[in-house]
Amino acid sequence: MSHPIKIDGHVVSQNILLELTRGITQLKGIYQQPPGLAVILVGDDPGSKAYVGRKKKACEQIGIRSFEYLLPATTSEQELVTLIQCLNHNPDVHGILLQSPVPKHLNEQLLLDLIDPKKDVDGFHPVNVGRLLLGLDTFRSCTPWGIMELLARYEISTQGKHVVIVGRSNIVGKPMAAMLIQKEANATVTICHSQTRDMKSVTNLADILIVAIGKPKFITAEYVREGAVVIDVGMNRILDPTTKTGTRLVGDVDFDSVAPKSSLITPVPGGVGPMTIAMLMKNTVKAYQQFHS
Repeated sequence: MSHPIKIDGHVVSQNILLELTRGITQLKGIYQQPPGLAVILVGDDPGSKAYVGRKKKACEQIGIRSFEYLLPATTSEQELVTLIQCLNHNPDVHGILLQSPVPKHLNEQLLLDLIDPKKDVDGFHPVNVGRLLLGLDTFRSCTPWGIMELLARYEISTQGKHVVIVGRSNIVGKPMAAMLIQKEANATVTICHSQTRDMKSVTNLADILIVAIGKPKFITAEYVREGAVVIDVGMNRILDPTTKTGTRLVGDVDFDSVAPKSSLITPVPGGVGPMTIAMLMKNTVKAYQQFHS
């Protein structure tokens, strides 16, 4: 297959943001208050700063009030505990997000556990992770939920399909598997990781291959079955002297070698990335509606 279809996450995410804008306009008329999202960023990781900037832009675009807490890397755990507890009780804040990664002296899981599950719009609190696994209504982790939305809007059925996920992180791999094994998705799921033996033989069984391991261009053509759908979650900045900045973004999939074998594929950038932010906005609106119900 020499002409795969590129899955355009930018177009789909803009459609979702447009739908949310209309909904927020109506809800603000009812509740006399906009939805509020608080984002906590500790330190000055450039990737995290850029991502927080995109979240703020999306909030402004659709009518969500953005509360930003840009804190120095030296911020103590107790200061963050106090801030999160304060935000939990703030009626103007409906969603709370702690940007990962946090500096090494902080216990990230402890801080995530402190966020009120009703305001956990990232879907990382153990209560929401547990509800997701049980198939109950909850805040879904934004990146895997964004992938589910891309598959749905491109009419890529998961019913009875073999989905292979490369990567077992709490942010993507595990919640992705939890979504795909629910009865509405009905996929057969295999998770590969660093200890998987003969990974190529496993990934070649995939009708849908989802890659989230943080290794630039790791998945090459020999890992992919002819006609597979390939979803690349990776965002890696590599050196490239031909660009103005001297670097460029690539995924975990070697796009040039894999694309000719795939039926549909997400590019990097412009694939999964924009969907993560769109679903964060969707979770924030959900939290806002639940707060007022």
